[in-house]
Amino acid sequence: MTSRERYAGWRKSSYSGTGNNCVEAGRVGERRVGVRDSASGGAGPGLEFAETAWAAFLDAVRMGRHRLP
Repeated sequence: MTSRERYAGWRKSSYSGTGNNCVEAGRVGERRVGVRDSASGGAGPGLEFAETAWAAFLDAVRMGRHRLP
């Protein structure tokens, strides 16, 4: 199974610019999330997380717990 078949609904970060330095996330079934650099050309995710871990990370970012540029 290719990365395109395995991961559904890749979404680009709303904070990404128009260049090639974007982060995309896509679901793997019901309980996993893949994350990739859009510059990979669809070669697949660089990382894969449990859905709960990804949700906790996003919540922490929204609450300002991570220093972002």
